[in-house]
Formats: sequence, structure tokens, C-alpha cells
Amino acid sequence: MKNLALILVVLVSSVLSSGCVSMQTWPDSERSAENKMVVIQENIGDGLKTGTLSPDQAQMYLTTLKGIRTDYELLRDKRVSREEWNSLHARLDLLGDEINRKVARTSRVEEPRNGDRIIALQGRIDEGRKSGRLSAADEREFQSRLDSIRRDYLRTTEGSRVTTYEERIDTSHRLDSLETEMNRIR
Repeated sequence: MKNLALILVVLVSSVLSSGCVSMQTWPDSERSAENKMVVIQENIGDGLKTGTLSPDQAQMYLTTLKGIRTDYELLRDKRVSREEWNSLHARLDLLGDEINRKVARTSRVEEPRNGDRIIALQGRIDEGRKSGRLSAADEREFQSRLDSIRRDYLRTTEGSRVTTYEERIDTSHRLDSLETEMNRIR
């Protein structure tokens, strides 16, 4: 009887420990999910702006995205299995693909989105710092300005909100100004 109890204790503890090993936070999954949500949000806004999505369709997609975002917030910073993250990513991919199909029907060539421009400018700052083309003072100034633009941009898209035309233009002008100054240093 003691042997059976000992075997059960060992078995249960090994199952629990193996379960704990597979349960962890997944920072890359968090960042990737956040990036997907931003892209989906922008695609909905673009579809609404170009008329490829009706207001009702856009609202339906925003409601779906809001549900996924709620589930994301429940997973974030917790110890969860890889399968839970994979499920969330699959839902985001499915929603993104559906929106892309709807929007692609009448899409046209447009200027890069503000989110894409922020990523590109961050890459230029990083590359300038690594190559030594940017002085420490220039790098700090450019990084500070880009961080401010990024914070404001994320604030305007928070909670699955579609940005207004004025907000998009303001962000675009600020990015233009930063890019112009960065081009002078080349």
C-alpha cells in the first residue's frame, strides 16, 4: 500500500512538473499578437476609408477583434501553454485573412501606413547607431521623438478604435518631419 501511494505521489508530481515546464509566458507571442492586432486595426480603418468595408462590416470586424483582444489581455503576462497562444494567433490570422480578402477586392496603391513608417524609422535609427553614422545626441533626439510619436499613435488606436483622418494626418506630418531631419544627417 505504501509503495502504491509512493508511486502515485511520484507520478502526480512528474505530471505536474512536466505541465509546469510547458506552462510559461511567451513574450514573443505577446509582441506578435500585438503587432497582428495593430495591422488588423489598420486594415479595418483602411477598408472603411476606401469604402471596401461598409460601416456595418467594419463594426462587425471591430467587435470580433475586441473579443480577441479581451482574450489576449487574459493571457498576457500569465503562465499559459503554447497551445493557448497558438489558438489566439490562429484566430487573429483567420480574422486578418478575412479582412484582407474583403479589402483586397478594390485596394489601390497607397502611401505606407503610419505603423509601417514607425517601424522603418526605428530600423534606420538602430542602423545609424550601430554603424556610427548618428552621434549619440542625434540618436537620443531621434529616438525620443519617435518614441513620442509611437506612444501617441498607440494611444489613438487603443481599444480597437479606428483613428480619425486628422489623427492619421497629424501622425504622418510628425513622421515626415522626423524623416526629413534624419535625411539631412545622411
